[in-house]
Parts: sequence; C-alpha cells; structure tokens
Amino acid sequence: MKGELPGRLLEATTAMASTSAGTAPLSASVHGTYLDSRRRLRWKRAGAVSGGRKGVATVSPFRGKRGENPLEYRKLGDSQLTVSEVMLGTMTFGEQNTEKEAHDMLSYAYEKGINAIDTAEAYPVPMRKETQGTTDLYIGSWMKSIPREKVILATKVCGYSERSAYIRDSAKVLRVDAANIKESVEKSLKRLKTDYIDLLQIHWPDRYVAMFGEFSYDPSKWRSSIPFAEQLRAFQELIDQGKVRYIGVSNETSYGVMEFVHAAKIGGLPKIVSIQNSYSLLVRCQFEVDLVEVCHPNNCNIGLLAYSPLGGGTLSGKYLDINSEGAKRGRLSIFPGYMERYNKSIAKEATELYLQLAKKHGLSPVQLALGFTRDRSFVASSIIGATSVEQLKEDIDAFVATTRPLPAEIFEGIEVIFKRYKDPAIL
Repeated sequence: MKGELPGRLLEATTAMASTSAGTAPLSASVHGTYLDSRRRLRWKRAGAVSGGRKGVATVSPFRGKRGENPLEYRKLGDSQLTVSEVMLGTMTFGEQNTEKEAHDMLSYAYEKGINAIDTAEAYPVPMRKETQGTTDLYIGSWMKSIPREKVILATKVCGYSERSAYIRDSAKVLRVDAANIKESVEKSLKRLKTDYIDLLQIHWPDRYVAMFGEFSYDPSKWRSSIPFAEQLRAFQELIDQGKVRYIGVSNETSYGVMEFVHAAKIGGLPKIVSIQNSYSLLVRCQFEVDLVEVCHPNNCNIGLLAYSPLGGGTLSGKYLDINSEGAKRGRLSIFPGYMERYNKSIAKEATELYLQLAKKHGLSPVQLALGFTRDRSFVASSIIGATSVEQLKEDIDAFVATTRPLPAEIFEGIEVIFKRYKDPAIL
C-alpha cells in the first residue's frame, strides 16, 4: 500500500454507544460471574448467580478526589463490557517508554478511573522483531498490582502480513486463521500474565482494505482471504475454552462488518461487539459516511473505539513548529516515515484552523480535539496514548474538566472547517 512499512500496519493504536452509562459510582457498577464449567464462559449480572470461581467486574471504581468530575462509562455494543470513555493506549511501551514509565502511566490511568487497556501482540510500534511483545510484558508485570477483574484487557491479533512472520513460531505469512489466532492468544495470555482476554480484535483484516492514509479502495489489490465464518469459528473455540470473552475488528470497513455479522447470524457464531478505527477531527469520513449506520444500536450495535483522536499528536499543535522541543520529541519526528499521512498532507493546514477555533473559545487544542470525540454519540471510548504522566493528565483532564457537551457554537465552527478540509490526512 503505497510503500507502507511493516510498522505502519501496527498503527491501530470502540460504540456506537447505545447510551452513556453516566458517571460511575464509587463502586463497580457492572459485574459478571465467570463460571469455569468445562472452561466455557458464562457471564451474568451480579446477583443472578451465586458462587462461581471468578468474579469479574467490568467497571473500575472512580478513585479521584471528591468534587472531581469523573469519567463516564458506556456499554460496548451488545456485550456486557462497560468501558470508560477513555481507554489507555500502550503502543509506546517498550519503544519510547521504559517499564517504570509504563507502570506509572498505567497506575495513574487506573487511579483516574480508566478501566480499559488497549494493547496488541505486535506492539510496540514502530514494529521491530527485537521489541515485539514488550508492551504486553510491561502490562503483565503491572497487572500483578491490581485485581484482574477491575481491568478490561483489549488486545489484537495481527491481520495479513508477508513481512511480519517472525511473530509466529513457524510461518511465512500471517493470516487470520485458526492456527494463527490460537498461537497469538496463547502467547498474549502468557505475556499479559492472565488466563483470559476481555476483548480480542483483528488488528487489520485478512483481506486487502484501504487503510492508514489510503483513502480509496484499489480493486487491483484484491486477494483471496480466509472466509469470515472460518475466522469466527476459531474465535468460538477460544471463547468456549474461556480464554476470550468478546471479539471485535479494527481498521475495518462496512463490508467487513456486515459480513462478520451475517456469518455469525447464520452460523450461530460469536458476533463482533467492537470496531477500533481511526477517528478524529482529521479523520472522519470513513466512519461517518456509512459505518455509523452499520454500527447503530438499532442495526448491528457495534461499539466504536476511536484510535488516534489527536491524529498522532498532530492536533496538539506541536508539529506546526518543526523546530520546537515538542516536535523534536514527538514520534512523527523520532520515526521518519511513520504516520506520514499527518506530515505529507494538508492536515497541518486544517490543524492550524482548529487551533484558532480552540483559542477563540478558550480551549486548548487537546481539549477541542478530545472534546469532539468524547461528545460524538457513536463513540464508546477514545483511545489515548501518552509518553509521560504529564501528557496523560492533560488528556484525561480534557475529558473531565471541559464543558460537557462542548457548546453548539464550537461544533458549528468545527463543521465550517470540516466542509473545507474533509479528511485532510490522506496520502
């Protein structure tokens, strides 16, 4: 895809929220009970059953100081997962962040009420054989410090790749088939030091799709792929074994979502509950044109986990001055060629206008960008990544300290810019 590097496939770094669950109470509001009968999962509301070998809470209590405006929580699709409106993205752990730095951010996020962590077997990024899996190891070592049932672990299995076969013990190409999925899950469980994954998503499809800045589908790139039902049967086996609770997709299209939903319906197979796609002020069209209808609660009811809500940091404004310290320390500068769609496009022009809009209304660039995704009715959670606790604090504060929802005049200003710059981050 236009010179994509292997690591670019790993940028996926999620719902139509049928309704906001509102502010979380001081104790977990949604619980499940894990009955390990022949290692099959059965999840029920607390009080519906007695006994059970594992109690699994799907919402962490808010631990902030009294008087703080806590995060809100939303049901993910038609699953029993209730996720915080912010998920912690971890793709820098093991590349830009040490284990201690990762633990500090994980602990801060947890204390602030973030109950969901996003990772992937391919992390950290950019992708390198020498560091692959390190992100999971850092998360796994931190998980020992908290009750497992208080955190929703979301990870991803790689899609089709001819360049990343080293992730498997013996493979010439990565596919989304039973063997690859099983090996991926077993290794992820070991690294994460857990015996189950709450949400397992396909990082990118087994078939060709336009993604990571490639806007239009290229028919000449079509290739045969693993049948949708076959992929779902592999996930079904892992669900039956108690190793996976729910499944989802990432970097997916309306066609893919509908095929997965249809295959599940006619085959009695597990239904996807989430879609993790890029969504921000700079990337809107792919989801808003038709995926928003597909994922609507009254249609397929699939939750959007929005990744890159800050456009890889672009919407913070730090890259507008390439000589600034912020730009020099940013990942787009550290890793030339990574996320080129934000550097080699008119995204900077649009960003300048969004910064002017934010300033006009007394907001920081981050508050405007994250307030936008927070207030979209179809976004279940925004995945935010950071390289320091200070960055993470700024991001979380943008959710809890900014007027909810943003005033109508701000959204009107956003639409004016959008009409002029529709998805400017296109290569």
